[in-house]
Amino acid sequence: MSAIDYSGIWPVAPTAFNEDGSLDLAGMKRILDCMIDQGSDGICILANFSEQFLISDEERHTLTQLCLEHVAGRVPVIVTTSHFSTPIAVERARFAHGLGAAAVMMMPPYHGALLKGTAEQTYEQFARVGEIGIPIMVQDAPLSGVDLPATLLARMAREIEMVKLFKIECPQAAAKLRALIAEGGAAIEGPFDGEEAITLFADLDAGARGTMTSAMIPDLIGPVLRDYLAGKRKAAMAAYARVLPAINHENRQCGFRAAKHAMVEGGVIGSAFCRHPIAPLHPETASLLIELLEPLDPVVLSWGKS
Repeated sequence: MSAIDYSGIWPVAPTAFNEDGSLDLAGMKRILDCMIDQGSDGICILANFSEQFLISDEERHTLTQLCLEHVAGRVPVIVTTSHFSTPIAVERARFAHGLGAAAVMMMPPYHGALLKGTAEQTYEQFARVGEIGIPIMVQDAPLSGVDLPATLLARMAREIEMVKLFKIECPQAAAKLRALIAEGGAAIEGPFDGEEAITLFADLDAGARGTMTSAMIPDLIGPVLRDYLAGKRKAAMAAYARVLPAINHENRQCGFRAAKHAMVEGGVIGSAFCRHPIAPLHPETASLLIELLEPLDPVVLSWGKS
């Protein structure tokens, strides 16, 4: 078993940009500090909700180093290192490992709709990265279009020592989690869900012990997990019902833009800029987001105003 407890809430850090589209490195540090003050058990960087597909390789290096050095062990950090090329995925993982990352997160190899790794190629890529000696989270998400059967994931967990964590955010995630845990047993050290926790309660019932949400309201979602894992089901359900409208609006209307809009509203960062071709949120969509958040009084809306 790993020394780190891979459970709880491990949100994804958004990437801060200035209005001209350049990296806002001071804002990035403020995001990380806010996330720690939100009670995050860990932080994930350079994920899809970090707009990793809009960031250059040089910027990726800069952000990896800045984030790990600024967090400085206050909470563990997972670095997303996905790439279609196995040598590049290996080098990204080696770089993160050298800077003290707690784990790396990887999607299966894919490039667009037609270039997809087979089950054996996926296994081989994860095995190659595992040779570095850093724990790996497998991200099972619809974006890749790659089918990852529970039998394959369980095999990877049993046979590749460093494959310990699983972020399951495919359709019917609860059923996939249940099958994965039944197939893999103790080899599945960290079963997580994603998708902004929109299916969290069903996923907890299926055996999830962690969730990887956005950085919008981890202070309000975290207690749901803690109550649930402590056996306080009714309290967990009440807390979840309270935040679900905001989660639904984020998941269905806003995507990764939601956390940055909330952080601008709360003075954490100065801009919600997203790089082209990502369109800005419609003002009415952004306004409803804040309207749904305000009664919840999350940390994000006051963090930068004190």
